[in-house]
Formats: sequence, structure tokens, C-alpha cells
Amino acid sequence: MEYLALVLTGLAAGLLGGCLGIGGSVIMIPAMHILLGPAQHIYQGAAMIVNLFVVVPSVVQHRRAGVILRPVVRATIPAALLGVLLGVWISDSRWFHGADEIRLARAFGVFLLYEAAYNLYRLGSGRVLPEMREDVAAGLPWWRTTLLVGLPTGLIAGLLGVGGGVLAVPLQQLVLRIPLRRAIANSAATIIVVSLVGAIYKNLANARAGLEVMRSLQLACVLIPTAMVGGYWGARLTHVLPRRALRGVLVVLLLYCGMSLLKRCERVAAGDPRGASPAPSSAISAGVSVGSAALLEPAGRVLPIC
Repeated sequence: MEYLALVLTGLAAGLLGGCLGIGGSVIMIPAMHILLGPAQHIYQGAAMIVNLFVVVPSVVQHRRAGVILRPVVRATIPAALLGVLLGVWISDSRWFHGADEIRLARAFGVFLLYEAAYNLYRLGSGRVLPEMREDVAAGLPWWRTTLLVGLPTGLIAGLLGVGGGVLAVPLQQLVLRIPLRRAIANSAATIIVVSLVGAIYKNLANARAGLEVMRSLQLACVLIPTAMVGGYWGARLTHVLPRRALRGVLVVLLLYCGMSLLKRCERVAAGDPRGASPAPSSAISAGVSVGSAALLEPAGRVLPIC
């Protein structure tokens, strides 16, 4: 059941990530917490790998639709790269490791609730920004695009293991006045580079900290196939689906995932066994696996891996 749940998690993350230009970590990381128990750094390492595979098919679709503003992307990528390196460095500090890893999980839970509140606000707002052409985008102030969009996008991506689109999309609308569909496309194009560099750095940092990087790779192996399918179709739906319906679904998911993650963190902090990994299914306990490898959880659980 855990294997099937992760496969479906990849699909949901891909659909929402591709459609909203957010990568998909806001779905994947809390889902892994709920399914497999606390291991924030491992899950961030896995999610940052998967984000790359979510946005590549998305960018193909956005490019075909002609909605990527290249001047904006060229300005955000360098600053976002600096931000993601800084974010991973901060997350790798002693303040977020060992028993204190729960602080990072709490920060992620609070971030999910913030995103739910923001999307709920946008859901109730009927404001639509005017279309923007590339020549207009080329005239946008450089410092706004880099310092107020690119750098914060990379920083939050590296610190929390997200794609960064959860911040890049609203910041483009707020700071640069870029309409939603173009902001989503620009975000997806930026995430390709940010996720690649961030995933490499995060997993190297995990290895230096003595964490099992192979667990992140195995989880990514399970999530990637359906996440890619979801990312492809999600990007296509960006240009046809009503935005309000999609935001409504995202708000419900963010609220559920954020509250569930924070509750689990509090249980772990209180020593409540319900905050640890849930009991394994009988099939997993018996050692039944799909493929040739298996992921061993600290509590002795075995998750089948392709």
C-alpha cells in the first residue's frame, strides 16, 4: 500500500506542480512524512530530484504555448542559483540536524499553511493582471527581478527542498506585475536549473552528514515516473483549466498536509509513538517487494522499490 501511495503521490505532485509551476515538493514531502515517518533531510533530497523531472515536460509545453518570458528567466536564474546554495547551506547547519531536524519539518509545515492562506486569498480575488510582452519584460528593473524574485526563490528552495515556484509565482505577480500563466511558465523554466543544482548539493550535504543518500535516490525512483506524466499533463492543463478550481484543490491539500505534518512533529517532540513511522502492512512485513531493491526504514519497515 505504501508503494502505491507513493506512486499516486508522484502523480498528484506532478499534476499540481506542472499546472501551477511549483515543482511538487509541497505535496511529496508531507506525504512521505505521513506514509513513512520523520526523515526531513532524506525527503528533501528526494523531492529536489523529482522536481527536475516534473518541470522538464512542463517547460516543453509552456514553450510550445509561447508563454515563457525569456528576459525574466535570464535574470532570475543566476540569483536563484545563489539562493539555493545558501538555502541548502543553512539547512545543513547543526541547528537543523539530529534531534533538531524537527525544526526544519516544523518550518515546512508552517510554510505549507502560509501557502494555503495565500492561495485562499487569491481564490477570493477576482483581479487579473494584463498580458505582458517580451519587450515589456526586457524593460523590467533588473534589481527587482534578481533580488526580489530570483534570490528568495532559490533561498526557500534550498532551505525547504521545494522547487521554489510556490514563491516565484506570487512574487512575479506582486513585484513584476506578470500575469499568472506567464509567471507559472517562468517559474517552471527557473526551477529546472535550481532543482538540478539544489538536488546535487543537498544530497552531497546529506552524505557529508552521514545520512543515507541511497534512500533519497530510491524514493525518487518511485516518484519520478508518475510525476513526469503528471507534470506533462499538468502543464497542458495550465492553458485550459479554470484557475479557481485548481486553486481550490491546492488550498485543501496544503491545509491537510500542513496540519498533518505539524501534528506529527508535535507528537515526535512529545515522544508519542504515533509521530513515528506507521505500522507496516503485512505484505511489506513479509518482505514482498516490487523489483530488485527495498528501502529499509529506521523502524525496520521495508518499502518496495522499483
